[in-house]
Order: sequence, then C-alpha cells, then structure tokens
Amino acid sequence: MDVLKQFLRIQDTALTLDSFDQIQTFPECGGIGVFVGTVRNHHEGKAVQALKYTAYAPVAEKMIRQIEQEIQIKYSMFYVRVIHRIGALNIGEKAIIAIAYAAHRREAFAACEEAVERVKHEVPVWKEEFYMDGTSQYVEGCCIRKDDVKEQHVHHHPVNAEHDKHQHCHHAKENDPPIYQWPL
Repeated sequence: MDVLKQFLRIQDTALTLDSFDQIQTFPECGGIGVFVGTVRNHHEGKAVQALKYTAYAPVAEKMIRQIEQEIQIKYSMFYVRVIHRIGALNIGEKAIIAIAYAAHRREAFAACEEAVERVKHEVPVWKEEFYMDGTSQYVEGCCIRKDDVKEQHVHHHPVNAEHDKHQHCHHAKENDPPIYQWPL
C-alpha cells in the first residue's frame, strides 16, 4: 500500500483537491463523493462582502480526524478526509472540502455528506460575516449534534423532500475494506 498524504485539516491557505490522496491509491474503490463549500454573497437577506473563519486549531484538528475515522468505520469506507479553511475569505473562495472513496457511490455520497454536516455542527470553527453595509456578525451555528436523536433542524435554504424520503441501506460486507487510520 502507498503511504497516504499527511496534511493539516485546518488550513490558513487556499484549499485545493491536490491535498488529498488520489483514487488510484485505492483500486477497490468505484465511487468518489466530493463536496466543495464556497463563500456565497448573501446570508439571510444581507449582502455578504467577505467572511473570516477562526478555530481552536488543536481541538478542531483532533475532532475532524476523529469524525473521519468514525465515518470510515460506519460506512466501511476506504478513505474519508476533510479540510476546513480559516482566515479571511472572499466571495467564491473554498471554505471546506470533503472527499470520500468507497466501493460504491451511495456510501461515498452518504459519507461525504455526513462528514460535512458533522464538521459544521461539532467542530470548534467560527464564522464571522462582513456585510456590504459595513456591519459584521458571527453567524450563529447549529447546536452540537446529538447522535441518534431525530430533532427537526431548521435551515434557511430549500430542502429537497425527495432526499428526505430516500433510505440508505448499509450492510457489513464479507470482505470489509481495510480501515486506514492514523494516531489522533
């Protein structure tokens, strides 16, 4: 097996997909899930000029790596990684990238989505928005996630009702993939 790339999960420079290991390192994978979150120009009716992310990096690093490991185990994944940007970001810049490699697309998509949601809800990263009118404010984050609790989560964007009806079925496989782990 090739040696996997080592990189910080909290970075203060522009994010790129080059940080991640290539799919060729995992020939048993047929599905790739990728999410790239960028800075948008509006929030709750206000025009956004820029934003700034801050984090308690030592804890955030450890938590993101733990989330990655938990998701790898949960979905029998080969590879799950997340990078989050800190510092000042302009409209259109990448704020977060998540990538998941799996044997099949369903697991790759589900793992990628869960990784982003868990980082957003659990990791100590704070977002301050700067508006075109000269004001700024820290964006109120979602409360800490409670595992296995079905609570209504209110979003300020449209929700796809079809997605909510879709059920994912995850079965343990006879030949479960190796879990690539690193020290926390």
